[in-house]
Amino acid sequence: MRPRILRLGVVRVSGRSMTPTLRDGDLLLIAYAARPRLGSLVLARLPPQPDGTPRPVAVKRLTGRDPADPARWWLERDNPREGVDSWLVGSVGADAVLGRVVTRIWPRPGRPRTALPR
Repeated sequence: MRPRILRLGVVRVSGRSMTPTLRDGDLLLIAYAARPRLGSLVLARLPPQPDGTPRPVAVKRLTGRDPADPARWWLERDNPREGVDSWLVGSVGADAVLGRVVTRIWPRPGRPRTALPR
């Protein structure tokens, strides 16, 4: 079996859909092609808007498999008042999950919470 090669990248958070975990302007280190983990933050491509306009790539929380189709992932936002997630657009295919958030690198370095408090 060949080892999996991860590419790293940096993305800037735009918007408030992941507050309080992430804030607008945070810089995140992303591991592209990393295996998804339940509860982790991921970089994902959401389905296009109803008129066909593509949505920007987004950071969302990966909360599980779609019960109706286990090959697909369910993504959620941490702020229920802002943004778009699977509750609005449905689950996404595995190819839409581009990478996993490794850590926040600016302005408050450290790992964002991996699960919401219950």
